[in-house]
Amino acid sequence: MTALTDLPQEFSFIHRHFAKLAGPAALGLKDDAAVFTPPAGRELVIAADAMVENVHFLPNDPPETIGRKLLRCNLSDLAAMGATPEGWLLTLARPPGLDDSWFAAFCSGLNADQTRFGLSLLGGDTTSTRGPLVLSLTILGSVPCGQAIQRKGAQAGDGLWVTGTIGDGALGLRVLQGQLKDPSGYLASRYRLPQPRVGLPLYGLASAAMDVSDGLLQDAGHLARESGLDVTITAATVPLSEAATACGPHWREICLTGGDDYEILFAVPPSHEADLQQAGALETPHGRVAVTRIGQFHEGNGEVRALGHDGCPLFFAKGGWSHL
Repeated sequence: MTALTDLPQEFSFIHRHFAKLAGPAALGLKDDAAVFTPPAGRELVIAADAMVENVHFLPNDPPETIGRKLLRCNLSDLAAMGATPEGWLLTLARPPGLDDSWFAAFCSGLNADQTRFGLSLLGGDTTSTRGPLVLSLTILGSVPCGQAIQRKGAQAGDGLWVTGTIGDGALGLRVLQGQLKDPSGYLASRYRLPQPRVGLPLYGLASAAMDVSDGLLQDAGHLARESGLDVTITAATVPLSEAATACGPHWREICLTGGDDYEILFAVPPSHEADLQQAGALETPHGRVAVTRIGQFHEGNGEVRALGHDGCPLFFAKGGWSHL
């Protein structure tokens, strides 16, 4: 029998930190792949996101929150399609400066959130790099066959709705960069720990949906283009937190275009809007989530317009975040 100390360094690293996160389908992380059977009557929904140091998180961010943010960003993709989380795979490129204590904290954060959201590690890969820390997570979810909600599907006359509040993540980054004051710490926490809307009951309610990761205006444009429509957003109706409002109106552009919200943007047919407007929230397994109508789809070819208090169009330097 091989002792732990006799294992190759990579496998010892995996055993110390990641074996505790693995579920039965991962086969103890001792095989070349996992064996996963989707629940009966359901089909798989698969998404992947990468996070790079100094691009998606700061070098001095707590490792617990880095792991949780990585998982939550992927959970948000599943939530937008109405999927239930099932499992995840992790690939990481480790720079030499991160020791075992860093990865112990990183995995502690991952363990807390995979327990909270009901999924487990299936496998992945580790390698080394001389550059920044690079993390990539692939997530598996499931939906009843034929019930996945896509970006396309909105119809002219549908309302544009969003969960939660917008702009907190982008403003939180500015706080951590020293550009803003945030006495409550709320904005920084929203940047480091987005709230994925897992379990949002969108099937039968929404005609199209996606999560807001690259900026509200830019992502609304994605919904519009995929549906072959235009969409108009009334900026004054976009929900802001108390902390974001306190930053002042000159930060409005960052709120609308900055990204890192991980809220759900969705189209709702007129027949469902009255009840939703009255309720003002949707129930999820993790509590009630506030929802707000912020615009409307109409005939067009994929344009998004934001209107100010006076009803005139607003013009911004850019519509959102671009990775390239």
